This record gives sequence, structure tokens and C-alpha cells, in this order.
Amino acid sequence: MSNGSSDSGGGVQSVDRAVSVLEILARLGEVGVTELATEIGVHKSTVSRLLSALEDHELVEQAHERGKYRLGFGLLRLSNAISGQLDVTQQGREICEGLAAELGETVNIAVLRSHYAVNVDQVRGPRSVGSHNWVGELTPLHATSSGKILLAHMSADARRDVLDEAGLTRYTDRTVTSRDELEDQLAVIAADGYVVSTEELEPGLTAVAAPIRDHAGIVIAALSVSGPVYRLDDDRAREIVPAVVAAAAAVSERVGYRD
Repeated sequence: MSNGSSDSGGGVQSVDRAVSVLEILARLGEVGVTELATEIGVHKSTVSRLLSALEDHELVEQAHERGKYRLGFGLLRLSNAISGQLDVTQQGREICEGLAAELGETVNIAVLRSHYAVNVDQVRGPRSVGSHNWVGELTPLHATSSGKILLAHMSADARRDVLDEAGLTRYTDRTVTSRDELEDQLAVIAADGYVVSTEELEPGLTAVAAPIRDHAGIVIAALSVSGPVYRLDDDRAREIVPAVVAAAAAVSERVGYRD
């Protein structure tokens, strides 16, 4: 009986410490093992075990700076279960549905995960029935419209680290594989506030994307509209840019951004 009680108490203590780790990361952003151990008041080996367990469930992930950790993408699954939370997916859903109905094409919201853009929500327009479901897929930053938006609004150091890790794989004849050329494009994208990407990831696919900002003005996601080149040719892509930018701005406003 005493063994069972001891095991139960130890389990509760581990849960309490794991929650403390998450709360500290939420408050401080990227934190190292030593700092976490000091904050919680335990040995570094204990923190390492906690981080390993949390990382297995994608609740934390290693940051670009070696040895530091931050909140992980797995928390999105949990946050989506909370009604009314100021989450970019929930707050953007109605706007994405309206945009998809207006333009007839597929609308996605993507966020940064490690060195990928991951799509967290998708709405199909009336003309895009049967289109690919991108939700949950990890897509290359340098070869997608959403990825380029996320890259364009990173710090130079963070972008360098991400691209060093990811590389610049060629997917089509139009994929940018030169770092200098990509940097030139990203500077234009940051200044313009949108990007049009044509056949860089897949032949025959065009996408237009714009940034979603949080209450502090930091770009936390990208909203994109995609469709086949025969419908979204250069003229049509440029034509829908204002609608895409306006929709991204509307989502930004819902998550607290004020221009």
C-alpha cells in the first residue's frame, strides 16, 4: 500500500514540475536546462527528463539556439479544445471561410515549426473541391508562399539558422536555390506585405500569401490562397492580392493586432 502511495505522490510531483516547465517557457520564451532547474528548484537531470517527456509529446521543442527549449506545436492540439481562446486557427476560421467563398479557391493558415511551414487550417472554396488537404503537412519555407512570408519576417540570424538547417532543395524548375536570390526576394516580400509564388513547390500550383501578426506586431502565421495555374495565372494572382492582404489583416486584428 505504501509503495502505491509513494508512486502516486511521485507522479503528481512530476506532473506539477512538467506544468511548471510549460509555464516558465510561456513566460520567458526560450530557456535552457540550467535556468529551468534554477526556476523550479530541482537538479538539471530532473529537468532533462521532464523536457524529454514533454518533447516526446511535442509540447516543447528545441530552439534554434543550441541547448534551449521553447513551447512546442503539440500545444496547438490542446488549445484548439478550449472554446473562445485567442488562437489564430479559431479566430481565422470565419475569415478564411469568407475568403474561400469569395475567391473560390483553397485558403490555408500556416505557422512556423522548426524549419518548416506547417498548415494548421484549411478551407476549400467552391471551385477547389477535391483539392489536396494540406493540414498538418510540413512544407519547405523557401518554396512556398506561406514559408516565404514567415522567412521574410524573421530576424537575419534566425533566418540564417533555419536555412542552414533546412537547405534549399529544388522541387521544380522555378524553386529558388540561391541564398542571395532568396534574400533579395524576401526583402521585397517584407516591404510589399505579400508574396505570389508560382510553381515553386509543385508544377501547376500558384499561391498568394500575406502575414498574420499578433498583438505585438510579430508575424506569427501566414494566410494563403492557392489554386491551379490555369485559374490563378499572373493577372488573377495579382488581382486577388488585396483580398488576401485584407483577410490576413482581419485575422491579425482578431488576435489583438492594432495597426
